[in-house]
Amino acid sequence: MRRLFVAVSVLALVIGCKTTPEPVPETPPAPPAPEAPPAPPAEDAEAFRSQPPKPGESPELVLPKFEQAKLDNGLTVLVSTRKELPLVFTGVAFSAGGSQDPKGKGGLADITYKMMLEGAAGKDTLALDEAFQNLGVSPSVNVNPDGAFIGTRVLKRNSDAALALLADVVRKPNFAQKDFERRKKLQLAELVRAMGSPGFLAQQAYLDAVFGPEHPYGHPVSGLPATVETVSLQDVKSFYARSAGPKATALVMTGDISLEEAVGLAKKYFGDWKGSAALPAVPTTPAAPPRQQVVFIPKPGLDQTVVVVGRPGIAVGHPDEPALELATTVFGGFFGSRLNMNLREDKGYSYGARASSDARLGVGPLTASSAVRKDVTGPALGEVFGEMKGIRERPITEKELESAREGLIRAIPGAFESVEGLGASAAQLFFLRRPMDEFARTVAGLEKATPAEVQRVAEAYLGPDAMQVVLVGDPAVIQQQVEPLKLGKLVPREPVAPPAAKR
Repeated sequence: MRRLFVAVSVLALVIGCKTTPEPVPETPPAPPAPEAPPAPPAEDAEAFRSQPPKPGESPELVLPKFEQAKLDNGLTVLVSTRKELPLVFTGVAFSAGGSQDPKGKGGLADITYKMMLEGAAGKDTLALDEAFQNLGVSPSVNVNPDGAFIGTRVLKRNSDAALALLADVVRKPNFAQKDFERRKKLQLAELVRAMGSPGFLAQQAYLDAVFGPEHPYGHPVSGLPATVETVSLQDVKSFYARSAGPKATALVMTGDISLEEAVGLAKKYFGDWKGSAALPAVPTTPAAPPRQQVVFIPKPGLDQTVVVVGRPGIAVGHPDEPALELATTVFGGFFGSRLNMNLREDKGYSYGARASSDARLGVGPLTASSAVRKDVTGPALGEVFGEMKGIRERPITEKELESAREGLIRAIPGAFESVEGLGASAAQLFFLRRPMDEFARTVAGLEKATPAEVQRVAEAYLGPDAMQVVLVGDPAVIQQQVEPLKLGKLVPREPVAPPAAKR
C-alpha cells in the first residue's frame, strides 16, 4: 500500500515539475479567396431578331380514303368516311359540264343545273327551299367545264331526309316556264355586271384565243349575254335528258357515313332510276400554233392593264403532269415565284402575278396573269416574256424546286379539311375519271419528279413562242407601249354588247 502511495507521489512530482511547454504547431495560412466570376453582360432583348425562328416538325401527311361502288343501273357511289363529327355531306355529281354546251348556247349547262333547284317533285321554288331549311341546310350548285355538283352538308340524323330531297331535285325537276324566265333574267343580269369587269373580259377573250370559239373549252361556263339570250326552256330540258342519268352520275357522301350505308341509301332513292345519259366524250386536243397576234380589249381610262398570257397545257393523267405543276409553281405559282418576285417585289409593277396549269379531262390551259399599272404595260409584258426565256437561260435551281415541291404537297390536305371539301374532291375524281388513289399518286409524282425532268418540261411548255397574249386596258397606252415589243399584230376586240332589254 505504501509503495503504491510513494509511486503515485513520485509520479505526481515529476508531472508537476515539468516547466518546458510543448511546441504549438503553426496555423497554415488561409488560401486566397477565389476571384468572383465576371458579371454577365446585360441581355440584349432584341438578340432573337438576328436568327429567324426554326420551323417546327412537319406534320405527317394523311390522305383520305375514297371508296367506290356501283349499283346495277350504273350509278356510281363515292364515299370518304370521317367520324370526328356527326356530319355528312350529300351530293350528286354529273359528268356533263360547261364543255357540253351546244354551239352558240354557252351557259346552257349552268342554267340547267341551277334550274334543278328552282323546284322539284311538284314543290315550287319556295316550298323546296323551305323543305331544305327545315333540315337546317341550304343546297349549293357548282358547274365547271368538266362536270357539275349539287349537294349540301347535314347532321347525320338528317342525311336520309336530305337525300330524299336531293333525289327529287335530280330525278324530278319541275322546269316550270316561270322559273326558267326568272333564272334566265338573273343569269343575264349577272353577266351584264360581269361584262363591266376587266378580269371577266380578259377571261372570255383568253379562252377564245387559246382554244378557239368552236372548242368545248373556248367559252366561260356562265356563257355570254348573247349566248344565254338564245337559250330556251326546251334547250334546258334537252340538256337534262342527255346529261342526267345513272350511268353519267355519281352519288357522293362524305363524313360520318360508311360505304355500306351509302349504298343502302343509293338503292333506296336511286335504285330504280333509269335514263340513257352516258359519259360525254373527252374534248379534243387543241392546236398550239406560234403566236401571231396580240388581242386587246379597249377600256379607255382604265388605271391598270390586265395581262393574260398562255397556251394549251396538258390533260389530267398525262405523264408530265407532276413535273409541269412543279415548273409552273416555280415560275408563278406562289409568292416567292420568279414572276411574282419580278413584277411585284423587284419592279413594283403589280400587286401580284401568278401562273397555273389547269389539267382537265381534256387538255386545259396553262396561264400566267397579272394586273399591272397602265404606265408600265409594255415593260411588264416584256418582263413576263423575259422570265419565260429565263427558264432556259437560268435553269430551275434545286432550292426553287424543293420550295415548290414542299408547298404543293403541304397544300394538298387543305382540300380535305371539311366534309364539303371531301365531297368536292370525290366529285373531281368522278368528273376527271380518276382512280380512288389519285391523291396518293399525285403526291408520289411530285416527290419523284427529278430536277432534269422538271427543267425539260418547263422548257417544253413555258417557251414564249406559243404563248397567246390578251390585254384589257387603255387602247392608247397598249398601242404605244406594246407595239414596239413586236409580239405580233395588235388586234382590238370590242367587248360583246349585252342584248337590248325586251319591253
